[in-house]
Amino acid sequence: MHETTVLDTIGRTPMVELRHCSPHEGVRLFAKLESWNPTGSVKDRIVRRMVQEAERSGRLEPGGRIIEASTGNTGIALAMIGRARGYGVRIVTPENVFPGIPRTLAAYGAEITWVPAEEGVRRAIEVAREIAAREGWFMLDQFADANNVRAHYEGTGPEILADLPNVNAFVAGLGTAGTLMGVGRRLKEANRDTLAIAVEPHPGNQVQGLKSLADGFVPPLLDYSLLDGKILVRSGHAFRAAAELMRREGIFAGVSSGAVLHAALKFAQRLPSGNIVLLFADSGWKYLSTDLWTRPPEAEESEEELDDVIWW
Repeated sequence: MHETTVLDTIGRTPMVELRHCSPHEGVRLFAKLESWNPTGSVKDRIVRRMVQEAERSGRLEPGGRIIEASTGNTGIALAMIGRARGYGVRIVTPENVFPGIPRTLAAYGAEITWVPAEEGVRRAIEVAREIAAREGWFMLDQFADANNVRAHYEGTGPEILADLPNVNAFVAGLGTAGTLMGVGRRLKEANRDTLAIAVEPHPGNQVQGLKSLADGFVPPLLDYSLLDGKILVRSGHAFRAAAELMRREGIFAGVSSGAVLHAALKFAQRLPSGNIVLLFADSGWKYLSTDLWTRPPEAEESEEELDDVIWW
């Protein structure tokens, strides 16, 4: 008899219709709620896959030590899985992450190594690799490991199709690119006309969990040929959309989910009818130190024209 562990609770997350957010009756919006994973984010999926594959290949031995660069969710997922599987975990992260993230890492017993905020995730990756080489830690490397993509191709994508066989567009944030690449490929195999739309923060804007290619970091896993477009979203719009999601639908989602909702609504204006699936990567608990839900930032008319939709 198989003994169930916390790792077995990863995946099979619900998908719900956003009945109060669609801009017109021809378009239906469906949200894949990844906050239902055990640490509250989509990253549980990829960390489980990468750790299991490292175990199978012998690169990760019992009682080993794992290091990773992360700005939040991947680090927390690794800390949880490391605790469950008996691995030491060390997370390298920029100093400007939300306060709830290091507290959660500490709760799981992970070590934290800080890099200056202005040096960002690129420096965090460099430091993690340096420590791995110098001290013998196993580097998880979410930004380059193909198992990141496979976790979504074999898991998230089929789950979406099981709930909604006819998907016209898939909208997700661009971080490591694993979600967009894995889910996008699987959905396009089922329906070659399905569009994959990436969501990025505007250059210089901070949206936790998302990366701007213009800021100089291009994920090694990114394959532009699988994308049909990208939408750049400013921080203010991401925060306001997250607040609106709570108000209209009662869904407590993170800021990157707000960015995805804002982008999906812009895309929906171009679509006369169809089903759009939005991937909401995490919940909003990490942002409770802000006034996001009680006093979201006020709209500025000039902001709207600064959101860019780039098609290719």
